[in-house]
Amino acid sequence: MIFFKSREKADDAKRAEATFREEALVHMSSLYQAARYMTRDDAAAVDLVQDTLLKAHRFWHRYKEGTNCKAWLFRIQTNTFLNSTRKKSRAMTLIEDADTDSATDGLYEQSAFYGTPETHYLQGAFPEIIKEALEALPETFRIPIVLADLQDFSYKEIAEIIGCPVGTVMSRLFRGRKRLQEALFAHAVEQGIIDVADATDDDGALSLAAYRVRKKLRGGSR
Repeated sequence: MIFFKSREKADDAKRAEATFREEALVHMSSLYQAARYMTRDDAAAVDLVQDTLLKAHRFWHRYKEGTNCKAWLFRIQTNTFLNSTRKKSRAMTLIEDADTDSATDGLYEQSAFYGTPETHYLQGAFPEIIKEALEALPETFRIPIVLADLQDFSYKEIAEIIGCPVGTVMSRLFRGRKRLQEALFAHAVEQGIIDVADATDDDGALSLAAYRVRKKLRGGSR
């Protein structure tokens, strides 16, 4: 009897190991991509992914087979990262919903700037320009953007991964994408992709809003 129970346990362990390889390890490259943007360091990203997979393997019995394994892994990784940074510095600044009253559902959609002609040049240089702009964002904004725009998680999934309300996720994405737009806009002006005269407001300051107004007016006058 003891022999059969031991054999059953061994078989269960083999099945669990096989399932872990099939459902978890296939997400390793996605985990590393996100970890690289979270940590902003190659070696630290490798360590973070290793910690994530070790924890996932240890608690694999808690994972419900057939559910969203990728989201489950990203929740482990994000929590591991945030707990690590909080230990290093308790002064982590969380910019919450202070200015959300002026936002609308339409404003929360993915930025139209990503698809404008001005970004065609940037697409070729995406690995460096976007990477630098994204890494420059505070982690409060950087992590939701990585999860939404690079990993295609929904608002609800991101909220579950980060552990905050959906409205907070939407707010952070809106403001993070706005900062990213402004950084890319400034680079496009600097590189001569956008004419400085079109990119400045009446006071001579660089303004994405002024540029959009001029573009809209020109489009309407055709």
